[in-house]
Amino acid sequence: MKNELHADRILIVDFGSQVTQLIARRVRESGVYCEIHPFNAVTAQSIRQFGPKGIILSGGPASVTEAETPRAPQELFDLGLPVFGICYGEQTMVAQMGGDVTLSDHREFGRAHVDIVGDCVLFEGVWKTGENHQVWMSHGDRIDRLPDGFRTVASTATAPYAAIANDDRRFYAVQFHPEVVHTPDGARLISNFTHRVCGCGGDWTMAAFKDEAIEKVRSQVGSGRVICGLSGGVDSSVVAVLLHEAIGDQLTCVFVDHGLMRMNEADEVVTLFRDHYNIPLVHKDASEMFLGKLTGVSDPETKRKIIGGLFIDVFEAEARAVGGADFLAQGTLYPDVIESVSFTGGPSVTIKSHHNVGGLPERMNMQLVEPLRELFKDEVRELGRELGLPDSFVGRHPFPGPGLAIRMPGAIQPENLDILRKADAIYLDEIRKAGLYDEIWQAFAVLLPVQTVGVMGDARTYDYVCALRAVTSTDGMTADIYPFTMEFLGRVTSRIINQVQGINRVVYDCTSKPPGTIEWE
Repeated sequence: MKNELHADRILIVDFGSQVTQLIARRVRESGVYCEIHPFNAVTAQSIRQFGPKGIILSGGPASVTEAETPRAPQELFDLGLPVFGICYGEQTMVAQMGGDVTLSDHREFGRAHVDIVGDCVLFEGVWKTGENHQVWMSHGDRIDRLPDGFRTVASTATAPYAAIANDDRRFYAVQFHPEVVHTPDGARLISNFTHRVCGCGGDWTMAAFKDEAIEKVRSQVGSGRVICGLSGGVDSSVVAVLLHEAIGDQLTCVFVDHGLMRMNEADEVVTLFRDHYNIPLVHKDASEMFLGKLTGVSDPETKRKIIGGLFIDVFEAEARAVGGADFLAQGTLYPDVIESVSFTGGPSVTIKSHHNVGGLPERMNMQLVEPLRELFKDEVRELGRELGLPDSFVGRHPFPGPGLAIRMPGAIQPENLDILRKADAIYLDEIRKAGLYDEIWQAFAVLLPVQTVGVMGDARTYDYVCALRAVTSTDGMTADIYPFTMEFLGRVTSRIINQVQGINRVVYDCTSKPPGTIEWE
């Protein structure tokens, strides 16, 4: 049912791009509610039922020139709604409306510059005819002929139809990706589509999302009981507070200490939820079980799957212990899902699995409650503030569900966990003392399965290497390294080596995402 708070809404048709969710992020930033639906589930009937004011066609990895590749339903172009095609979305729009698309000999990947050759409502207040602007390209197909009624409004040397418009039908398309940060004006172009073309008012807010999420939870859960897996991170904490506001004492939180938490983290989580929120909380120390099952396991995917499986086992046991539960709540986010398997069922590529993605085993008679599944991390933080969580907690850096297991490459040795905890605590302490914590998206230490020769007190040492990681990001989908000064890195290194027995060398990870991921495993 359409919530009146979300009367203005945009439908995003997903063709499998890894950055489709960034389109949703930009639309929401413009104050407009949106949803992503897979191309193969979109029909004229489903569009009418959803009731969008406009439609955005996403990018995707396929080529329009090949048979059996994704297409928008042909009826989509006959509904009288504005349509905005992005990259593959432009190509399939052109092909389906009678234009010509071919495989180009000159592909464009990365930064490019477009020449603005015509006025367009998408460009109002942003770009003017005759100007040249940076965009982000990622395509191999080329448009050779436009359908009737279209005109060119931007071009590059190798993409003569980099932006096109059919003003009468309110159809617009671009070959580049306005949703990524590498197209500096991209968010404003998308806002022009949602507001100037589609006539959306921009009334959707995180307060509105909170209200709708609470109603959805109440509708899904009814009088059932919910058990919430509380990891101590921002995501699961926001889920817990949201659920408590929605269903009160129907909720029981379970905090599983798997022995892979950061220093003092378990005490902080228990204190916050028992003392500050008075939410029913079961604190389960399962560290021996987790560490026992992880003994000798070095493959990162296997570690993740073991941890995910054990989490389910513990939740199942605790659900029985509290008298049964009908639902399991999790803090699953969009970036978790897209890196595991396409949220929409599209052809995106699996990067790594996440312990809280993929559903429940058939033996469990519980359904999942995942109210944050379509949110990015910064949106979750905004929601947390709406729910009254303290800034000191909402602003915490992301911490992965598998914990320190994926910050210790190779087989986990319990005695080395304390080494890693101490190094990580020193690193974060120095970041806070320098006033840098809120500038950084995520920072942590990694204990490498590598020992090197060192000299301490005129004696030879043969100890572990500690890697430091710090990145800036807006959504977790891409990330750049944080540019610490050498003075700061030297100070942290000195403290770690002098105060943490077992480490004699510290290095700094300078890899962006992509090509690396933020976590090491």
